[in-house]
Formats: sequence, structure tokens, C-alpha cells
Amino acid sequence: MSLYDWIRPLLFRLDPEQAHNLTLQMLGAAGEFPVIESVLRRSFWFDPRTTVRAFGLDFPNPLGLAAGYDKDGRAIRGLAGLGFGHLELGTVTPQPQSGNLRPRVFRLTQDRALINRMGFPNAGADNLLGQIQKHRPKGVILGVNIGKGVETSVADAAEDYLALLDTFYDEADYLAVNISSPNTPGLRELQERDRLEGLLSTLAARRRILVESGRGYVPILVKLAPDLSDAALDEACGAIGSSGMDGVIATNTTLSRHGLRDRKRIETGGLSGAPLRPLATEVIRTVHGLTDGKLPIVGAGGVFGPEDARAMFDAGASLVQVFTGLVYQGPWLPRRILEGLKPDGKD
Repeated sequence: MSLYDWIRPLLFRLDPEQAHNLTLQMLGAAGEFPVIESVLRRSFWFDPRTTVRAFGLDFPNPLGLAAGYDKDGRAIRGLAGLGFGHLELGTVTPQPQSGNLRPRVFRLTQDRALINRMGFPNAGADNLLGQIQKHRPKGVILGVNIGKGVETSVADAAEDYLALLDTFYDEADYLAVNISSPNTPGLRELQERDRLEGLLSTLAARRRILVESGRGYVPILVKLAPDLSDAALDEACGAIGSSGMDGVIATNTTLSRHGLRDRKRIETGGLSGAPLRPLATEVIRTVHGLTDGKLPIVGAGGVFGPEDARAMFDAGASLVQVFTGLVYQGPWLPRRILEGLKPDGKD
């Protein structure tokens, strides 16, 4: 039994959002002190000596932290100390917003899952920018996941995404366009072919201007929902490819409740965790096929161990991310996954 097996019951007595905030506070505090940060790295870091090149970037390892875990960059250095090759911060909106009413996060312990209906609560773009500039760790790729504000109409969404691209262009290693959260009204409409092409073409045009001005090239990824039909995925991949985007994140949370046992399955919101894994893996396989393997894919959804990550790699992913697995498995999960992914590793 690991130390986290003893700690988890105490954390699970707290409201899920309260427990998460406490965890971020502890990790944030740990990252403020070089000695503690060093202890974190010695305890949790595992170097698989396997770099991954994807969308023009060199990742120190194939495992990352998914967006949503640290929306405001409160624990960047502490999280980096857990061994991730990349951290995806956000989702961030141009202005601060409080999100949906609480309670808005629910543990489905019987299913090893979470349901959230957060609605992009965050302290705004300027706050996250300051946190990155102040706390950026060495040797870790930083992505920023961007989304439209709740009060911004779908018709005006491009304005929010453009503002966020401008804000983070010089600080983020890559940007992830979130058009797939189920918790912001109208957001998933942006996955429709015409709207998606319009949005992504607008972002691509702004990026060309920034590149021509000498500010370098920042990859842009698109995060898709797991609930799209094969036909809708085909349309989305077509829009992503035609606009010159650099990759796909598959997937966001799902609205499906298939096979759940926990009584909290009735809660509204997006489902993450173990039940999402087969769906996310199948989306990865479909996107890989639709793009002939030419578009890098970041797999996300239900990764609880090295066998889950390997299944996503086998389906076509270049990188994988964790979130809910960290809640249930604890801070040793990144090391366990990376150790298990070694050529001679044991699942």
C-alpha cells in the first residue's frame, strides 16, 4: 500500500473541488522552495531517456498533465516536479470568470471517474501570464489551453481566441483551442465544419502575421469532444488540416453515462476517468486513420497506468495526458507510467 493510499481517504472526505484546491496549494507551496522542489524531483521524477518530437517541439518524455488541473498556473513548478514532460495550463478566458454554481465536481468512486460542470472558472489571461513568467520551470514544455468567455456569443468567439493567442504567443510552447467542453453554452457548436474552419483560419492568419514579424512559430492544437460521430470527426479533421493547425487533443470529457454504476452518474456535466478511456482511445484511432497518421495526436481520457497509455500510443497518439488518474492514483502515477513504458518495463 502506497502513502497515497493512506492519504486519499482523508482527501475524499472533502468536497472534490475543495480537495483539489488544497492539493494545488500544497504543490504551489512546494514549488516556491528550491530544497522542497529538489525533494519532489528525487521522489517522483523518472527519466525514461525517451524524448518525443511532436508538432515541432521536443518533449522530454511522452506524458503530460491535461488542461483543467491547474487553470491559473498556481502550482507550475510543483507539478513539474512530479515528472511530467509537459503541462497544459488553463482553460483560460480573456477575463476572469467564476464559472458555474457549486457543487460542480463529483466523484464517482465506483467507476473511478469524475463529473464536472465547472464552466471555465479562472482568474483571467493576465493572471495566468504573470504566473508563467514568474514560475516557469526548466525542461518542461508548457501549453496553454484557451477558451471563449461564457458571455461571448458563438458568433464572436474568434475575438476571444485571438486575444488569448496574442497574450500567450511569446510565453506558451503551444496553444490548445478548447472548443469541446460541454459546460460552456454553445461552445461545442464551434466543432461544426464551417464554424471551425472560420475560427481556425482566423487564428492561422494571425499566427502568420506574428511569424512574419519575427516572433517565431507557436504550434496550435485543437481539443475535440469524444462524442462526435465518425462523420463529424471527419469534418473536424478536414477543417483542422485545411487551416494548417498542428495537432489534435483527443479527447475532452464526455456526456455519455454508458455503463456507470455510481449513483452520482445522474449529475450533469462532462465525465472523465476510467469509463472515458475506451471512447477516447477509439477517437484517437479514428483521427489517426482520417489523417493518415500525419497529424500528431495527444491522447487524454482515463489514463490510470502504463497499459492505458500504451493502448493510446498503439492507436496513434504521440503523447498522452493524465488528469483524473492523478486524483485516484496519486502523485506517483507519472513515474509509474513512465517506468512501465520503458522497453523492458513491466505493466
